Amino acid sequence: MPHSTNKELIVGIMVGTTGISLLLLWYHKVRKSRTTLNLPKFLSLGNKFDSMTFQDEMYNGQETAAIFQRRQLQILEKLNELLVNMEELKEEIRVLKETIPKLEEYIQGELGGRITVHKISPQHRARKRRLATVQSSGTSNSSEEAESEGGYITANTDTEEQNFPVTKAFNTHIEELNLDVLLQKADNLRMNECSKLESFELLCDHKEKFRDEIEFIWRLARAYGDMYELSTNAEEKKHYANIGKTLGERAITRAPTNGHCHLWYAVLCGYVSEFEGLQNKINYGHRFKEHLDKAIQFLPEEPFLYYLKGRYCYTVSKLSWIEKKMAATLFGKIPSSTVEEALQNFLKVEELHPGFSKSNYLFLAKCYIDLEQTDNAVKFCNLAVLLPCVTQEDTDAQREVKKITSSLKR
Repeated sequence: MPHSTNKELIVGIMVGTTGISLLLLWYHKVRKSRTTLNLPKFLSLGNKFDSMTFQDEMYNGQETAAIFQRRQLQILEKLNELLVNMEELKEEIRVLKETIPKLEEYIQGELGGRITVHKISPQHRARKRRLATVQSSGTSNSSEEAESEGGYITANTDTEEQNFPVTKAFNTHIEELNLDVLLQKADNLRMNECSKLESFELLCDHKEKFRDEIEFIWRLARAYGDMYELSTNAEEKKHYANIGKTLGERAITRAPTNGHCHLWYAVLCGYVSEFEGLQNKINYGHRFKEHLDKAIQFLPEEPFLYYLKGRYCYTVSKLSWIEKKMAATLFGKIPSSTVEEALQNFLKVEELHPGFSKSNYLFLAKCYIDLEQTDNAVKFCNLAVLLPCVTQEDTDAQREVKKITSSLKR
């Protein structure tokens, strides 16, 4: 059911119920009837209409009152039918929730472990060109990816990636590096937005050798998150997010006190939630918050964590009342937060790392606008403009800052 339809449905029920109550009150005052009306049970909210007794009295408006009574019954019947349909829909959602987790297992069993197919991307094409000199005999059995007819590639399922299969090299020659040198090189490459793909490939080239090293695992999960950000194809984004989340789960299981493991697992849960329905979005939201708090516990001086928490708090604070009620009715308790809480986290970022990012300044300005502190909002808009645009996020933030600044001037 579309989100807008949910809103219309809830509002319709509220308006309809209020109208019926007022109609009954008016009707009881105008005409007391001895007729007993047994209304059906509806709205599984625990509200039941008891039988009402009206006394018949002869007066000139009897025919008009009878018309009102018939219309009242029609409204109640329609409302009852609507609410029964809602209950049926809720039951169908419950059944789907129980069935979908089993679907993947069933499909894997039917396919007999065959691998999934993903559309080739510009990154893959570039990688293919670099591999043109590799002998086909050395790559024909690769489980990471293989070129097939029609411009498609085959790629690991999440389970296969979790097991770190032997993959072909991304480069024609793999430089033998020890763990410390490898991690330092991957971190340095990642500092440049244009080199994140190279950092990802470097880690993938060595994942068989360092598959059991925690410092390697969480960096590889982070690299899949980078690939999610770099990709423009929805299926690829979903693919990278799911594999990264699987690696993140392994990392937090193996190292429950490592803050970096919790940080990137939380981030990848957020990425995966983009492809989920409302219920799973809420579930992943709880998981995101849980592991973000754990990461802050182990890395209390990391500004990026407070920026993420500020974004989370701000998003939750902007949920409308009807969205919260709908989510609570269908899926149970939902998270809550305030603009003030979001503001404190963004200020913490600035305290730990002044000029941390253009986006942090943007959200500081948004918080102050919501709190009607215009001078502070203007201040942080001006600071945001002074920072250079390095990433796509910076470019998007710059565009929004300009809109806010123009609005504040008006």
